[in-house]
Amino acid sequence: MNLLITGAWNDGKKYIPELEAMGHKICFMQYEKDALPCAYEWVEGVICNGLFLSHDIKKFTALRYIQLTSAGTDRVDVDYINEKGIRLYNARGVYSIPMAEFALCGVLQIYKQAEFFRENQKAHRWEKHRGILELYKKHVCIVGCGSVGTECAKRFKAFGCKVTGVDMLVRQDSSYDEMLPLDKLDEVLTEADIIVLCVPLTDETYHLMNNDRLNHVKDGAVLVNISRGPVIDTPALQSHSKRLGGLVLDVFEEEPLNNISPLWDLKQTLITPHNSFVGDGNGERLKSVIFESLKDC
Repeated sequence: MNLLITGAWNDGKKYIPELEAMGHKICFMQYEKDALPCAYEWVEGVICNGLFLSHDIKKFTALRYIQLTSAGTDRVDVDYINEKGIRLYNARGVYSIPMAEFALCGVLQIYKQAEFFRENQKAHRWEKHRGILELYKKHVCIVGCGSVGTECAKRFKAFGCKVTGVDMLVRQDSSYDEMLPLDKLDEVLTEADIIVLCVPLTDETYHLMNNDRLNHVKDGAVLVNISRGPVIDTPALQSHSKRLGGLVLDVFEEEPLNNISPLWDLKQTLITPHNSFVGDGNGERLKSVIFESLKDC
């Protein structure tokens, strides 16, 4: 197969000899916004992330295989891909472990007042804090019970939490104490101490957490977003932030986050630059996913 690999696969160059030994012809481009280093009609398969944001997928007339380095598919035209019978693979499971660890870590930082102690350490100030919370017996709502959500569920359950999953496709899964359909979300939000958003960005999940839904969130709850920024209506979040127990935000409606955004200065808020997916095991997991998908082509 004539295979175009972009720099979105960080280790891609390292595996070119192995891929060529499998019979593939490789063309590599580091930056997806650059001009294509080969003819569009030459390409039969691509390993990429946002390539089709800069290059019209319809120009790839011989395309039959797409492997994304991301778990989400919101950067590709899924309807067109299905219509043309192109095989589409994502990076399901590759980033789930570091993202779940990040979600747990973020909540623990808020519960254990990490910022308070960090600032005191900088000031060489010895001061106790009597408002430390425990994860034990807290009610965690995981919204989106795919690979990322399930890894989150496992970790929160290990801390003795009650874990309720909310998903469009309800199933039996021992990682959760219960799983409910999406139309039950408002009911769960009134009870949950911690809400972790892990849903993909679709028409149904755009502004899933809008003003009306945030009205249902329990006072003092911690909200974690490791899905996509537009899952939360940002102005609505800002208006509700004072009554929440904390925010862990890794994704935003506009990225990078504007340096004058009010989100930066909210109390009990951890902001990171779309970084929750990073982990030292990603490279090996992504390689396994890619080589497995290539077996089908």
